[in-house]
Amino acid sequence: MTRGLLLLIKVLVLAGAAFWLAEQPGQVTLEWQGWRLDTTVGIFLLATVLFGLSLAFLIWLFRSVWGAPKAYSRFRSQSRRERGYRALTQGLVAVAAGDKYEAARQSRRANALLNDPPLTMLLSAQSAQLAGDDKAATDYFKSMLDQPDAAFLGVRGLMMQAIKSGDKAEALRLAKKANELRPDTPWVLKELMELQLAAGDVDNAIATLDRAVKVKAISAEQGTKRKADLLMAKSRQAREEHDADRALKFAGQAQKLDPQSVEAITIQARLLIQQGKSRKAERLIEEAWKTVPCAALANAYRDASTETDMLYQVKRFEGLLAQNPDHAESHIALARISLDAKLWGEARSHLKKLDDSDVTPRVCRMMAELEEAEHGDLDAARRWLERASADEQNGEI
Repeated sequence: MTRGLLLLIKVLVLAGAAFWLAEQPGQVTLEWQGWRLDTTVGIFLLATVLFGLSLAFLIWLFRSVWGAPKAYSRFRSQSRRERGYRALTQGLVAVAAGDKYEAARQSRRANALLNDPPLTMLLSAQSAQLAGDDKAATDYFKSMLDQPDAAFLGVRGLMMQAIKSGDKAEALRLAKKANELRPDTPWVLKELMELQLAAGDVDNAIATLDRAVKVKAISAEQGTKRKADLLMAKSRQAREEHDADRALKFAGQAQKLDPQSVEAITIQARLLIQQGKSRKAERLIEEAWKTVPCAALANAYRDASTETDMLYQVKRFEGLLAQNPDHAESHIALARISLDAKLWGEARSHLKKLDDSDVTPRVCRMMAELEEAEHGDLDAARRWLERASADEQNGEI
């Protein structure tokens, strides 16, 4: 509607201009080389416009004919690129779908049609990987190292090849190179950290983890938990090297990050016991018992005292139970020490307080021991042991 209205306005304007020119009096005379032309102003202007339009048409026609070969060449190049990128896309889709034959076919087409080495080499490498030709894939990835825009992809491909072949040292070298090329790439940081850990380089793994958290490749919560695990790895490493002070320090740092880490608490307690700081170890376990009571802590608590009087040990464990009186592990721990003290009734009293879901194979063995020791009931003991065995076969602890 709008275009029709504009066209009507233009026609009216042109018609009005033509009418105005036709109504204007006056003559135009041209003399050249003995020739004389007399005409009206309107006819002269109309002839001038027609001449200009004709000249413009001739210029356009000349340019079109002159530029036809180049235009045709551009058209062919554009068509070739479009077909090449279509082949590249279809090839990558075939790789994703696991169709090695289609991937190889489209790879050849893309190579023939495109003058874009990084992309076509990537497709060729992935196609070779899919076909199981690791040597060809490696050659393609190495060729990409010489292309500035594709060097990172080449390093990544070679790193994955090294991981696949089990060459962790080469994979770590390539992961470091990838990190140099793209320092804040999330997958590079994650892969580098895992390879550093596999190589026993825990210090650099922690530094890489900190960077991964900083660039949000890993969430802060996951980073905290993982860092606690890495500190525990350093603590275990220090223990293997018989460096108790460093082992204790790293375990303490891990516990600060993960207050409920039983391993961190247990290692600290046992190292403190070795250093003759049994009371400090007891306080550490008593505090932890409020939130994470377990057999490992109970065993460490028992070893914190060298007292051979079992009644004294029972009193100690009654104090431990008081830290978390309703938890099943508190009753199990006190039942265990009561059994060792031959306080059969005390042991049975605590075991009876357990729900059926708390009766694990460990508890079943305690019940078997109790039945045999208190009543000499070997049949009852056997039934408890059979239940323990059946529960273990079902995956219960």
